[in-house]
Amino acid sequence: MSNTKNTEESQDSQESHDSQKSRKQTDDNRGTKRPSPMEVLRQARGQLAELTGMEAESVSSFEQTEEGWALEVEVLELERVPDTMSLMASYQVELDPDGQLTGYRRVRRYERGRSDARGSGGR
Repeated sequence: MSNTKNTEESQDSQESHDSQKSRKQTDDNRGTKRPSPMEVLRQARGQLAELTGMEAESVSSFEQTEEGWALEVEVLELERVPDTMSLMASYQVELDPDGQLTGYRRVRRYERGRSDARGSGGR
C-alpha cells in the first residue's frame, strides 16, 4: 500500500514539475528576443555610427524608459592636433524596446580637453 501511495505522490510531483516547466517555456516564448542592456548599447552605437558616419567613443548615460531606451553617446566630430582640441559631441539617442534606433539629436558640442564648468549651468 505504501508503494502505491509513493507512486501516486511521485506522479503528482512529476506532473507539477512538468506543468511548471511548460509554464516557464511559455513565458520565455512570449518575451523572446528582448535584447540585454549590453546588446542595446552595441546596437545603439552601431546604428548611430551608420547614420552619422561617426564612431561613438563612449556612452555617458543609459536608462530604460517606458518607450524603450534612452542613451547619451559621446562622438568624435572633428579630429584636431593636439587631440585635446578635437571637437566632441553628445548625442541623445532613443531606441524602442527591441533596441532599434527611433531618433537622435546632438545636444552638446565641446572641445575634448575642456571640462564642464561647475556651477555655471554648462556655460
